[in-house]
Amino acid sequence: MLWTALFIGLAGSFHCIGMCGPIAFLIPLNRKSTINASFQLFIYHFGRLISYSIIGFLFGILGKGLYLAGFQQRISIIAGLLILLITFFPSILKNKKFTKPIHKAFSIVKGKLGMYLKKKSNRAIFFIGIFNGFLPCGLVYMALIGSVAMAGSLKGAFFMTLFGLGTVPLMTIIVLFGNFVSISMRAKIQKVIPYFVVVIGLLFILRGLGLGIPYISPSNAKLQLSNNPAECIAIDKNN
Repeated sequence: MLWTALFIGLAGSFHCIGMCGPIAFLIPLNRKSTINASFQLFIYHFGRLISYSIIGFLFGILGKGLYLAGFQQRISIIAGLLILLITFFPSILKNKKFTKPIHKAFSIVKGKLGMYLKKKSNRAIFFIGIFNGFLPCGLVYMALIGSVAMAGSLKGAFFMTLFGLGTVPLMTIIVLFGNFVSISMRAKIQKVIPYFVVVIGLLFILRGLGLGIPYISPSNAKLQLSNNPAECIAIDKNN
């Protein structure tokens, strides 16, 4: 299911235009030199990927704790249901009762981001990427739900890294060539994205059901072994 992270990033890139596009336009790249601009763009994305991998690592630990507590397949089912819930009822993320503490915590991040956007140095651009990765975003929340379902710190980190990589192509084009997608076209694409997200949510649910479908819904036994490498090694030795 790791590949779904890349899919979320690619499909949700147009959402990033609206959320992160304004920040991308303000990145103080040295546009007089193609080499310097390319390197600066690289360290910006590298900073974002570091942030995504860190929060993926932390949420992966949470997923591992739930797995060890005996949730196992239910983690993937719950993750899929949460993704569907957020997709059909996006107002949940705008509910101040639930998101106020989060936005308050991220106010510091926004302040730091604004500070570095005023500076012109490679170090500043790197930290712009770092703080950009920590900004609250509905698309990131969905990816984090997926990282929890990975039930492991490294898998959670890798899941979020793949998600970040999925957003790189379009974000790169935006930074280099500006807002090339018209508002009307962006609106049409935004309407299509939820359908892709629903498919991903259903895939997580199918994974948790353990229907014995290779790669999509492996049996419960195989899924448990995949999350416990030590058990796999023990079985190999016995065979």
